[in-house]
Amino acid sequence: MGAILAAGNFLAASGEEYTRILGLDLQLIHDALLLGVNIFILFFALSYLLFNPVRNMLEKRSEKIRTDLDTAAADKKTAAELKTEYEAKIKDIDKEAEAILAEARKKALKREEEILENAKAESARIIERAGREAELEKKKALDDMKQEMITIASMMAVKAVKASMDVKIQDELIDRTLKEIGDDTWQS
Repeated sequence: MGAILAAGNFLAASGEEYTRILGLDLQLIHDALLLGVNIFILFFALSYLLFNPVRNMLEKRSEKIRTDLDTAAADKKTAAELKTEYEAKIKDIDKEAEAILAEARKKALKREEEILENAKAESARIIERAGREAELEKKKALDDMKQEMITIASMMAVKAVKASMDVKIQDELIDRTLKEIGDDTWQS
């Protein structure tokens, strides 16, 4: 178009003037029509070779994106359902854990009572055994004391016989020995 305007109305070729239609010469119109047909053919060829494959690729891409969005929405819905289900399970687990803890507390209290009963029974047996042992020790001490008294009495008898003492001295020795030993011990 720029060439057409630049050419103007007159062309000088070999000094002659030519008349033009609307300011255009025949060659220029022929070239412009040929250029238009070529552009039209090029447009259809390029649309067949380039635009259609690109259009198909864009359609496939948009279909893939649409499918991915649908899949994502379905996955999101599934995830929400799973979340709800797991939250319900967690609540059930909390209740179950509380029930288990309550049962464990009951068992612990029962076991505590059993241990206390066993401890009381064991302490009663220990006290009873300690009482028997104390009684045996007391009897043993009494037996030892009687043996000691017999030994002392024997020794006194030996001294009395050796000294050939009279009855008055012997009575005095027996009384003194009894006082040293104690009346309670002798009478037990």
